[in-house]
Parts: sequence; structure tokens; C-alpha cells
Amino acid sequence: MILPAIPEMVFVDLETTGATATRDRITEIGIVHVSARGVERFNQLIHPQARIPDFIARLTGITDEMVADAPAFEAVAGDLIDRLTGKLFIAHNARFDYGFLKNEFKRCGIDFRARVLCTVKLSRALFPNAPRHNLDALIERHGLIPSGRHRALADADLIFQFWEKLWPLFSPDVLQQTIATLTARPALPAQLDSDLPERIPEGHGVYIFYGENSLPLYVGKSNHLRKRVLAHFASDHARGKEMSLSMQVQRVDWIETAGEIAALLLESSLVKKLLPTHNQRLRRNKELCSWRVAPQLKSAPDGPNAAQAELVWARDLNLGTQPDLYGIFRSQRDAVEMLTEIARQESLCKVLLGLEKAASGAACFGFQLKTCRGGCIGRERLALHHARLLMALSTMRLPAWPHQGPIGLREASVVHVVDAWCYLGSASREDEIHSLLENGRPEFDLDVYKILRKAMRCLPTVAL
Repeated sequence: MILPAIPEMVFVDLETTGATATRDRITEIGIVHVSARGVERFNQLIHPQARIPDFIARLTGITDEMVADAPAFEAVAGDLIDRLTGKLFIAHNARFDYGFLKNEFKRCGIDFRARVLCTVKLSRALFPNAPRHNLDALIERHGLIPSGRHRALADADLIFQFWEKLWPLFSPDVLQQTIATLTARPALPAQLDSDLPERIPEGHGVYIFYGENSLPLYVGKSNHLRKRVLAHFASDHARGKEMSLSMQVQRVDWIETAGEIAALLLESSLVKKLLPTHNQRLRRNKELCSWRVAPQLKSAPDGPNAAQAELVWARDLNLGTQPDLYGIFRSQRDAVEMLTEIARQESLCKVLLGLEKAASGAACFGFQLKTCRGGCIGRERLALHHARLLMALSTMRLPAWPHQGPIGLREASVVHVVDAWCYLGSASREDEIHSLLENGRPEFDLDVYKILRKAMRCLPTVAL
């Protein structure tokens, strides 16, 4: 049965030399063409102009000998574009098949574009409680009859059989609405290529928006790159920041990563390197500081102006290993505001904390307001004041580096090399790890520190 709103459609399956559309090549294409005239099937072996890997040959049964006399893609590109143009392009895991065809046509100087429907997504939408949606699962669940497996026309025909099975199960309105939703093209700024959604990968990574003259506008990360990038433009009418980005963006780049932690680390690095105009939170801040408080008073301070808390700067310390530090602040102002608020809540003396000065032997202004217990004039023992300060700051104490030396955090196929809360880089080979260790530790970075705290709770650790 054919939807009136979709007069022609092609069910497509490919066999290829591998999984990477930009590098690997097509070895076979199968098409089931459905129109008002009926059903037409087409199958063509294609010479990939490269050797077919042994495991691919075992999987598909297509060997180098079988394609030796087959035409190259360029020789059949004209015929294929006629068969595919203007028709709804339906495939199982359609991003794979459509991506390969776009790249093959691009090599021939042809810009192929089509309205695409993925039957994996269609199955998920219509059968949300089903545990699996691969082609083998559809065969079992819907009683499809395979004439073969992992051959292009046989698999394309299975997709067509699945399509036919849907009509007795759902009303035309439900199917039309589901297909319309799955094939709807997202709204994009006019200055971006219309095929951008098809090119952006779906997994973990970092994306970069560029404006005029390649000016970096925004760097972001996501566990679902394509969905996140398109979300910027879907909401551009509702949020000022998104509208501004949509009006300025001229190009979108992206970098795929091994996982979420790798994406977070790369995002932090690129923001500090590129200084994009719309990123403020992750920009480099040279004023990192912390409060240093000794664990106990070794002797009474010399006079009322001797501070029990000392503001120290990250540039002068090794924040990854320095003991007795409390809090990391992006500026002196932030640090002072925090300690001032603690002094107010705990009735601590601002003179003893070094926040104010007072004449020798004189009470601080807080004592007059009854917000200080009198440590500045001996009414409260200095040791007790110091103990109360430590208690108030206890939740902010910076943890010491818990390892004897550098470690690796394994995420998918890479190892993130870390030492004293500093990120040295990521490696996929042992020699790369050694090279990173030889380069030494970079400057302490607060954003990286926060990412690594999270990473050490969720990623397996490898001693280096």
C-alpha cells in the first residue's frame, strides 16, 4: 500500500568495504522502487576500486573476483541519480546508506539530496516497547521472509516487507503523522548548507560555531552532537542568545570524541584557546586563588592584625598537591565575599581573618555590633576561634591528590592522562602516554579540575 502523499519511494540497501562513508566504498546497491506503476527491483554490483576486506567478504559473500568486471560507481552514477531523485529514500539505519551514496555522488561532482526515512527510527516510534529494532529483530517480530542476508537487494526487499506489514496495524493518519515527523527537515539559518543535519554525527563530541571571517562564536559539547546543534536553531525564536547565534553563524565544525569526559575536556581547552564571543563561563581566568588555613595555631599570632586565613594565588602554588587549602575562586573578590559571609554566619572576627584592620588592643567593629565573640580583644581564645574557622570551612577543603603519581582514566578507546588534578592529554597508544608524561604538568585549571573530579568517580583508573 502506498501513501497518497508519497507517490514514489525507494527502499535502498548497500554493501560496502567498511563503515566509514568518507573512506570506504560501495560494492553493491539494491533498490526496490515503489510507485503508482507498481514495484520495480534493481540490483548492481559495483567495483569499489579497492580491495574488499576478508571479514566483509565473509559477511556479504561479495569477493574481489565477483566485482572484478563490475562498473565503478562513476559509470553508473547517472543511472542511479535518475532512479533515486525525487523519491522518498527509505533505508534501515538510513544515515549509513544515505551517507555512503552522498559521498560517492560527491566524488562524481553530483550533489545528491533526498527526503530520508529511517526504518530503525520508524520501528522505534511505532513499537516503543520492542527491545530491538535491527533487521534480524524485524524479521522475527513481523514474520518477514528473507531471500538472503547481507546482500543489497535481499535486505532492501526486507525493508519493503516491513513497510507493507505496517498498514494493517496502524491507521493511515498515524502512519502519515509518524513519517512526517521523522522526515521533517529542521529549520536552519539561511546561510548554512541545507544538508548540515545529515553530516553532523550523532555521538559524543564538541561543536564550534564560526561567524564572518572565521570568528569563533561559540564552542559547545554534547553526548548527541547532531541533536544539540540543531536545538540551537530550533529555539532561536525563543531565546536571545540562540537568535544572535543564528544570525551570526556562517559555519559549523565539530570534533567527535571517545565519550562525555573527552568532550568536556576538549570543550574547556577550545574555549580557552579560541576565546569565542558567546562563551564566558569557561574562559581562562588568571586570578584563581584559595584560602590557606593551617590545621592548628602553632603559637599565638603577633598582635590583633595577624590573620588566621591567608589568601594565596594559584600562580604561586601547586594547587593539585598543596595542603590546607579551602575553596578555589576565580577572583580575589569572590574569595573575600565567601569568607566575609562565613564570618557573618559563624560570628568570626574579621580582624583575625585578615579581612579588616583594627588598632592594637582595640575591638573590631563586629564586636561592637555583637557579630564577633571578641577574639580580637581576648574575649575568645584564639585557638577556639581558629577551630571554629576550620569547622566552618571543612566542606570546602580541597582534596589532596589521592595517588602516588600520574594515572590514566580509560574512556572507550582512549586513556586520559592526569597528574595532580592536571590534564596532560589523551592517548590511544602506549608511546603517546609516555610522550605526555615527559611533557610535564600544565598550569592548574579550575574547569579541568571539576571535570576530573567527575571523571574519577565514573571512569576506570589505570596506574601509570
